Amino acid sequence: MPRVKRGTKRSDRRKKILKRASGYFLTKSKLYQAAQEAVERGLKFAYTGRKQKKRQFRSLWIVRIGAAAKLNGLSYSQFISGLKKAGIELDRKVLADIAVNDAAGFTALAQQAKDANAAAKQVA
Repeated sequence: MPRVKRGTKRSDRRKKILKRASGYFLTKSKLYQAAQEAVERGLKFAYTGRKQKKRQFRSLWIVRIGAAAKLNGLSYSQFISGLKKAGIELDRKVLADIAVNDAAGFTALAQQAKDANAAAKQVA
């Protein structure tokens, strides 16, 4: 029975890791073991970073909406509550975009939110 040769599997695997580590500092981009540790660590940070990005963007949108709502005499929570009562289902990403790029449109939404809040107070 002939002996089993590795072929290119080992070098391919090492090359893949070293290619991912290109641009890393000193031995992290040159030596396989150091590169492997650095790449695994980087992938871990990339994974958590993708989750954090979603949180950070949501809080950015909330800040933008809150600032625009303040200009229209409402707090953020009053504005969101009024929109829900008015039956307007726009997500925060869209609301933030409207707040930044279309002040008149946001003012109209804020007025609807105010009206819905006032109507809810009269009922209660």
